[in-house]
Amino acid sequence: MVNGADEVGGVAGREYWRHVTRAGGHTPLPSWAGEPDSTGTGEIRAELDGEFPADGVGPLSGAPLLLAVHAKVVAALTGDRETVTGFQPAGGSALMARVVVDDGSWTELVEAATGTLYAIRGFAAQAPRGVSAMYDALVAERASDLPEELPDGVVLGVAVEDGRLLVRHRREVLDASAARRIAGYYVTALHRALTEPQAPHHARHLLGEEELRMQWERFAGPDRPLPEQRFHELFEEQVRLRPDAVAVVHGDRSLTYRELNRRANRIAWQLRREGLWGEDVVAVVTERDLDWAAAVLGVFKAGGAYLPVEPHFPASRIETMLRRSGCRQVLTVTDVSPGLAGAVAAMDADPACGADATPRVHRIDALPGDLAEQDPDLPVAADALAYIYFTSGSTGEPKGAMCEHAGFVNHLLAKIEDLEITEDTTVAQTAPQCFDISLWQLVSALVVGGRTRIVEQEAVLEIGRFTEILRTGRVHVVQLVPSYLEVLLTYLEGRTGLLPDLRMVSATGEALKKELVERWFEAFPHVPLVNAYGLTETSDDTNHEVMRTPPAGTSVPLGRPVRNVRIQVVDERLEPVPSGAPGEIVFHGVCVGRGYVNDPERTAAAFLTDPARPGGRVYRSGDFGRWAPDGRLEFHGRRDAQLKIRGFRIEIGEIENRMMRSEGVRDVAVVPVGSGEERTLVGYVTTADGREPVRLREQLAAVLPSYMVPARLIRLDTMPLTANGKIDKKELAQRAVDSAAQAPVAGPELPATDTERRLAELWSTALKVPVHRIARDAHFFELGGTSLTAVRLAIGLERLVTVVELATHPVLADLAEFLDRRMAERLATAAV
Repeated sequence: MVNGADEVGGVAGREYWRHVTRAGGHTPLPSWAGEPDSTGTGEIRAELDGEFPADGVGPLSGAPLLLAVHAKVVAALTGDRETVTGFQPAGGSALMARVVVDDGSWTELVEAATGTLYAIRGFAAQAPRGVSAMYDALVAERASDLPEELPDGVVLGVAVEDGRLLVRHRREVLDASAARRIAGYYVTALHRALTEPQAPHHARHLLGEEELRMQWERFAGPDRPLPEQRFHELFEEQVRLRPDAVAVVHGDRSLTYRELNRRANRIAWQLRREGLWGEDVVAVVTERDLDWAAAVLGVFKAGGAYLPVEPHFPASRIETMLRRSGCRQVLTVTDVSPGLAGAVAAMDADPACGADATPRVHRIDALPGDLAEQDPDLPVAADALAYIYFTSGSTGEPKGAMCEHAGFVNHLLAKIEDLEITEDTTVAQTAPQCFDISLWQLVSALVVGGRTRIVEQEAVLEIGRFTEILRTGRVHVVQLVPSYLEVLLTYLEGRTGLLPDLRMVSATGEALKKELVERWFEAFPHVPLVNAYGLTETSDDTNHEVMRTPPAGTSVPLGRPVRNVRIQVVDERLEPVPSGAPGEIVFHGVCVGRGYVNDPERTAAAFLTDPARPGGRVYRSGDFGRWAPDGRLEFHGRRDAQLKIRGFRIEIGEIENRMMRSEGVRDVAVVPVGSGEERTLVGYVTTADGREPVRLREQLAAVLPSYMVPARLIRLDTMPLTANGKIDKKELAQRAVDSAAQAPVAGPELPATDTERRLAELWSTALKVPVHRIARDAHFFELGGTSLTAVRLAIGLERLVTVVELATHPVLADLAEFLDRRMAERLATAAV
């Protein structure tokens, strides 16, 4: 007969171990193996500072102390406070030990470890077997019980023997240098626990001086002197050196250095004539063309701060950008932007603006004829404001990131160095104006006497036309988001000879997958591929990984910092984390911008005083990453709700705030679905009257850029909630995924003709939507289509239609009818 107390104890034990095994598992220790071809178990011994109290009954003695310190080190290495490790009791089998490393004193941490030891020893009989995969670090109560060869899955084992710390490590995961460094963490933690038991263990990091120097100095970008000139002055030097060389090309038009300089000078003098002073903000609202190039240069020459505004933006967004930035003057061309006209009219009609608050608008295609053409030669300080780029903001209002001239010039020189841009280089300008990479694409070649080839957006959307422009324009350097790079490779399969002049390609804006890198080098083995990483707030890219072969690891690193940039990986208290451990990426150096324009609250949250540089700033990126042994940075995701859609950084909160402003809307939620290039947004909404918000899409399109409008809007009766009463976005994301397997959402009438059925199959492939879900009246863009998937579809249709034609025939049956007519026309022409 089973004793009742034993049975109760058995139930309690099983429940305890169930909780341990289901509490989230363990976070693996980060690898750090810079020494190649090293295998097996290595051993490190380190002298302890003072006598380790191996025996005794005090709270800071023996096994509890060692387990507490072990948990502290594991938490520091993994970035996870909920540690699950192995504990090897004297003479027994290893047991799982879960210790939560909450903030508190060393004594409190040891008390938590004591409670864990009490539980696992008391419930040892019920401990599950064969669960060593739940941990990869092991602490032994006695050194004699620590295996000489670590068991499978365990990469780190520690114990104390004769006043010394014993560390055994699996060499292929943690090499000897990593083991010595980790041993130092144990020694430091033990010393602090014994000498200052009431001090908060979380108040100081565990890193030694040598490691701090390595991270701060060896992992920094190279120190390079900055020129005394600003960007436009470097351009003016090239004007004097090569006045008749072609500077910029768009379509069949071009400007020489002298012509571009004269145009820019006239614009600068007009801005000064109209009262531009100091760091006054000047918005440029044009298409990407020769006028745009001259206007950008003119703003810099006049000493103003450049504010890019895309002409097709909604009037309300343009108005917000002009108001928030304090913009006083606008450069545009005739009839290019209805949104600009609406924004200026709204500001004129608003009595709160005041007579001087509405910016003066200058048409650069109709400037006065008496403007000077010589260089203004105005003094511009290195720390003067150079430009403002607006990015998505969680409060519902975009935020304008301000960057200074020194950071801008430093970034240009980094691009020139690492992308090998010289006087005989042609750089493609492909990015929209609101994307910060558009600026270096436009002007980097002009600093060294090269040539810029502006590729209009319509051509970017037509892959064949885009490729032809690269070919005929003899483009040497181009930067693309990875999703578009994949489209280009697909288009060029078997035809890589179409781009014989290509010398360097840069990828940015999205995570670059190793598989795509491998495809690239199969197609272009002699053309380097650069993975570029950076943020608008850090003067654009801060890291370059220049690859001439695919990376050896499983992922593509962000690379090392560029010139004059220092990066730290830190914890939530901004303390440096161990090398290889995950943490938030923060930036130091000339790259760090000034903050967000007229937005002190958000500026204070992200931009901090730099303790290492008087007058300098630190930028908290919200990105997470880790250092690799070779000093390259690896990316691990975002801290907050920001994400990238087709290379553009957005915040979910801004979209949700806009949705909430729609009449009748009661609650909203927006979730991303898919990953990488397939990522789209799905919006959920509840309404006060239970009816569909029929005008919500149009209202969002009127205030948000197209890439921020959810591909699908779904009304719910009620929002699913988590246990603590918050909207369950995981549930909503799963619903969005599950809906792809349901019956056709756009109507029950299935494709009827051969063309419609073929189109449905192509849509299914491009949109990653089951073919049975695509009805005759299905709408390409409402099913998640984007400009990029439209490019793919055009390729699949063998370029029978253009992307513009796809946009004007988004309904399946309508597009099929259009294709049938197009084929009939081609057959009739061929028969003549």
